[in-house]
Amino acid sequence: MSLFMTSSPHQHVKRSTATIMRLVMLCTVPGIAAQTYFFGWGTLIHVAIACTVAVVTEACILELRKRNIELAIKDSSALLTALLLAISIPPFAPWWVTVIGSFFAIAFVKQLYGGLGFNLFNPAMAAYVALLVSFPVQMTAWTPPAQLAEQNQSMMDIISIIFTQFSEEGFSVTQMRAGIDGFTMATPLDEVKTALNHNQTLTEAFSAAQFTSINGFNPWTWVSLSYLLGGLVLLQQRVISWHIPLSMLGGLVVIASVFYLVDADHFASPVFHLVSGSMIMGAFFIATDPVTAATSNKGRIIFGASIGLWVYIIRNWGGYPDAIAFAVVIMNMAVPVIDYYTKPKAYGHDKQRTHSLNNQNGGAE
Repeated sequence: MSLFMTSSPHQHVKRSTATIMRLVMLCTVPGIAAQTYFFGWGTLIHVAIACTVAVVTEACILELRKRNIELAIKDSSALLTALLLAISIPPFAPWWVTVIGSFFAIAFVKQLYGGLGFNLFNPAMAAYVALLVSFPVQMTAWTPPAQLAEQNQSMMDIISIIFTQFSEEGFSVTQMRAGIDGFTMATPLDEVKTALNHNQTLTEAFSAAQFTSINGFNPWTWVSLSYLLGGLVLLQQRVISWHIPLSMLGGLVVIASVFYLVDADHFASPVFHLVSGSMIMGAFFIATDPVTAATSNKGRIIFGASIGLWVYIIRNWGGYPDAIAFAVVIMNMAVPVIDYYTKPKAYGHDKQRTHSLNNQNGGAE
């Protein structure tokens, strides 16, 4: 009898790695569609750039390593990494940011450790952290929703901005980022953090144009709900389990509720934290990476809840408003310890009974 062992990801549902990766990518479609609707075509352009660079980089490195290029490319893991990185990058970021990030994710975070199944960190989030630390200006160039933008943004304008940093009419990135009031707009998390740092209350912060309701919800809320839809499909199809998403969202809700009840003027509500950034997308599509997450169900709950805790800490007292990438990378480092202490017992194993039998055998001898 032959025994075959393969690297993660492993699933109880019989699916190939390529099928899993494609299902995850397919479930991001509602969220990407919402991002494109509210913030323009930049997201799709960065997705195209990132996917191209990721596949070419993976092929070149596999050729250097004398590995089967076709099998590795067909598993779609490089495409998924590129997709998750691209949707996290601001639509107006220059093209070279996406190129550097995609190359770093595949070459350094993934292939340097041996390829799929061996990387210690989530490739997309590790690359995002590297980009944010290295190019903070470019990585915070988020656009206002199309309904609030001062300048119309056509497809050709976005392409021109990404590759030249100027629109076809000659408007700069700063001008294209201006809202209807003429002021450069930030994300809701950025706006709240800046307002609180200037001793304003949350009520004053929420009066900004960023929180304008469109069809009943803030644009960022619509994006979060769209990713939630895709995440629920992943759960229904058993591509992921509930342990990490629920514990991650629950961990954030618990700590946010405590501080909100203590001081509602200076700490945002749990609902705001859930739908104003990439929390929902991160809970279903990022933290659930089977390679870099904890492996046992108990470990996944600890892993997810800890990410939620770190997100809240960094958002409120750190230098970066969203914090998903930092929280995930921090907990990736803790996975070996979590797995060690949450390792499930082997079936039929009784520690006390085994200890008693050993003592009896020792006494007989």
